[in-house]
Amino acid sequence: MRRRRTLTVLLAVGVAAGVAVPAAEAQPQQGGKQPVAEGYGGAVVSDTVESTQAGIDVLRKGGTAADAAVAVASTLGVTDPYVAGPGGGGYFVYYDAKTKRVSTIDGRETTPTADGSDMFVDPATGKAYDFETAVESGRSVGVPGMLATWQRALQRWGKFSLADNLKPAVQVADRGFVVNQEFASETASLKDKLSHFAPSAKLFLPGGEAPKVGSVFRNPDLADTYRQISRQGIGAFYGGSVGRDLVKTVQNPPVAKGAPIKPMSGPMQLSDLRAYRALDGSPTRVNYRGYDVYGMAPSSSGGITVGESLNILGNYNLSKMDRTQALHHYLEASRLAFADRNRYIGDSRYVKVPQQQLLSKQFAATRACQIDPNKAGQSPVAPGDPYSHKGGCATAPAASSDSNEQHTNHFVVSDKWGNVVSYTNTIEQLAGSGITVSGRGFLLNNELTDFNFTPTQGTAADPNLPAGGKRPRSSMSPTIVLKDGKPVLAVGSPGGATIITTVLQVLVNRLDLGMSLPDAIAAPRASQRNAKTSDAEPAFLALPTTKGLEALGQSFSQVSSIGVAAGLEFKPGGKILAAGEPVRRGGTSAMVISSHR
Repeated sequence: MRRRRTLTVLLAVGVAAGVAVPAAEAQPQQGGKQPVAEGYGGAVVSDTVESTQAGIDVLRKGGTAADAAVAVASTLGVTDPYVAGPGGGGYFVYYDAKTKRVSTIDGRETTPTADGSDMFVDPATGKAYDFETAVESGRSVGVPGMLATWQRALQRWGKFSLADNLKPAVQVADRGFVVNQEFASETASLKDKLSHFAPSAKLFLPGGEAPKVGSVFRNPDLADTYRQISRQGIGAFYGGSVGRDLVKTVQNPPVAKGAPIKPMSGPMQLSDLRAYRALDGSPTRVNYRGYDVYGMAPSSSGGITVGESLNILGNYNLSKMDRTQALHHYLEASRLAFADRNRYIGDSRYVKVPQQQLLSKQFAATRACQIDPNKAGQSPVAPGDPYSHKGGCATAPAASSDSNEQHTNHFVVSDKWGNVVSYTNTIEQLAGSGITVSGRGFLLNNELTDFNFTPTQGTAADPNLPAGGKRPRSSMSPTIVLKDGKPVLAVGSPGGATIITTVLQVLVNRLDLGMSLPDAIAAPRASQRNAKTSDAEPAFLALPTTKGLEALGQSFSQVSSIGVAAGLEFKPGGKILAAGEPVRRGGTSAMVISSHR
């Protein structure tokens, strides 16, 4: 299984893009990450110190959580470019303190109009293209939704202009940031991919090698791109000169001299960019143990799959179980919910998604009765029948699950008025398609490889096949939890299809197993996605519960890491607990406005 991580854009300033210079010759100073902060007046948790600081600075100037979120996201495009930036998309979940309502924006990438259901099928063989061949091509690039999402969020909930909120990112891109071990190692691991495309090699591999730890990485091209968008608005991207450069790149991928690939071109047109819209929407909602859990509706599968899993678990008192049985039920609930995800969920503008039925307590009861406390299910388990009125444990025929998804980033923000943002965004795999738009300083996504290349559901219709204008199914699960109309938690994670299980496990850890939010995030993880084995971190396999789980028939495949969660908890008296990862992927940066009231 390949894994996805959304990367932050690296910015460089100097004679040429991608210049890395010794830290002693540059202004930025590398600060240590703090994974946990507690205080008042607003908070931010994101992947890098610079992006978290950008959000805090906007909050201190009087911006809303939406303003700060745009500052965080755009700065991540500079400092974490392999998972973030203007070339991607994502899902924005917002709690409005005035109305006490949760709303969403679907900023997922769309398929160019000229594409169709066989876009990833080789006409010469009639078989699907190799996955990596599809990734490193113009064919994998969806119409980016990032900038449209930022603009729409500011129209609805912001106080400042897009130009104002892009200023921190421009400053970091101009000044540069100190390369840490995580960024250096990540770039080194991507060397082959980035070296295949001339603009990517020029930006990210100065001198042919990854930047050294302690050097300063600058991206003047991205700084200039943000400045142009600040002056001209997002029309510069959705139809203007930035968009023309993007379309040219998709249609004619800029292969490096001597690269061992011949990438497919993509059919994207400037009209596809002009037609793009970020979509306002209503969140999914389930009530779990008295908490209202809000998530992202299709085109993401995250809200439904997390919600169905919680509904299944709601039939059991996990807090009264021993830890082995609680984990067993967590794994089995996600096994069943993933079977339903794969069968029924896709872009709801193109396929009929039985959202109400999948999120009903009645349907969850029919799935819960499939869980045997003494024996693990054997995947692939069959999906349930959400249209059945008979109750019981009726199922449909089993079918294979899809596993194309890879990596992402997630951050959370709150402001002094009590507004909250939970935002997951991505360019798909690390470094996306691997293609940088020449002179523009950002990587293009490979989001369209989130579609199933060929049908996966046997004789049943596959809800996640490509179509012109369609948004590929995602697992991104930005989540906000309320109690009595007031925020309690905001959480989310990157990690492709493991996003769903990471968010689910954090919620179970916090709400059922009595862990603090920092401990719920740091706890060892396992991920079951209707596969024969569950992915598990080494620390999970080392737990005393693992032998008991294996005795029940649970089997595990070791993976180095699962997810990079970020969360906020809202405590009495206005106190906010901001928590991220202490170790995974180099740790997370958490900050609050003030440690005192």
